[in-house]
Amino acid sequence: MASKHQLFFNLVLICTTLLPISMAGDPDILTDFIIPPNAIVNGSLFTFTGMRSLVNSPIPSNFTVLKASMVQFPALEGQSVSYAVLEFPNDSVNPPHTHPRASELLFLLGGSLEVGFVDTTNKLYTQTLEFGDMFVFPKGLVHFQYNNGSNGPALALSAFGSANAGTVSVPTTVFNTSIFDGILAKSFKIDIATVEKLKAGLAH
Repeated sequence: MASKHQLFFNLVLICTTLLPISMAGDPDILTDFIIPPNAIVNGSLFTFTGMRSLVNSPIPSNFTVLKASMVQFPALEGQSVSYAVLEFPNDSVNPPHTHPRASELLFLLGGSLEVGFVDTTNKLYTQTLEFGDMFVFPKGLVHFQYNNGSNGPALALSAFGSANAGTVSVPTTVFNTSIFDGILAKSFKIDIATVEKLKAGLAH
């Protein structure tokens, strides 16, 4: 039978072997870049022009996100980075959500925003951002942004530490999927009629 010291050594060895894997973000690639299928490899492959639609465009009537992730910009695959431009008209909100594969660094380019996130002890961290401020949302934690309209529309740029950060919207995931109404009613300590009203509101 192995000694306690040997068992402890084996446990430490396993933990130190697995730790880098558990802390990894996007997987490392073994080439300079990944070429999408049927792509022509020149400077155009590494250029994204989707943000041009923002130039001289009117302020949207609702909160809007324009993404440059692996889906929209295939050259990002394997590069562990992506962007999103967030447009906030007055009194608009980016509802509570998470990014399961990346932290988010938000840079406020105009206006002001109320931002916040909740850690795993249910502690809320909030801040009022002004033009030029930055705020980091830790990976996987529920967070939000809100423009109360005090400084007009707001514009922000978010950088992600993944080519495909993913977004899980809390209201949509909870109330606009197939989770049984009875489970939701018990979980939120409300009645089924209220659950149905919430679902109907999110369906629009």
